This record gives sequence, C-alpha cells and structure tokens, in this order.
Amino acid sequence: MNAVLPRFLKSVYRRDPIISVLMTVGVVDTLIGGLNDSWSLFAVGLGTAGISLAFKLWRIQQRRPLAEEPVIQHYLPPQSSSNTLPILTISKKKPRR
Repeated sequence: MNAVLPRFLKSVYRRDPIISVLMTVGVVDTLIGGLNDSWSLFAVGLGTAGISLAFKLWRIQQRRPLAEEPVIQHYLPPQSSSNTLPILTISKKKPRR
C-alpha cells in the first residue's frame, strides 16, 4: 500500500500539474481553516478544491475520444517487388587438383 500511493500521486501530477497544485492548495487551506476556526480560509479552500475538481472532471469528459480503429502501419509490402532468386545447385563432380 505504501508504494502505490507515491506512484499514483506522481502519475496524477504529471498528467495535470496545474489542477493537482490547485487541488493541493485547496485541501491544505481547508485543513488549516478548519483547524484554526478561520472560516474564510476554510471557504476559500473548499472553493479552490471544488473548482479544480470540477475542472478536472470537465477535462476528463472532453478528453474521451470516439472509438476509432487503430491504424496499422506496415513496414514491408505484402509481396516482394523483386523477382525470386534462382535455386543454386551443387555439382557432384570432384574438384580438379
């Protein structure tokens, strides 16, 4: 469990760094405002976290592509463009000395 959380956080921060920073700021402001009885900071933190979460959900919905068939890229043609090579035969005669 301890190794899963850092990997998850790294992947989230790499995908959407601005949204992740805003979410972190909002959560920290909410925690500080809630623990210190500063309701204005608590409200700002909730607003920041809520707006960043809504923006992230909106981006996820915008990012969903239509199901398209993958393009297959062939590096070689299906048939060779050159003629086939002749079959080599080995003569049965003994070489001269």
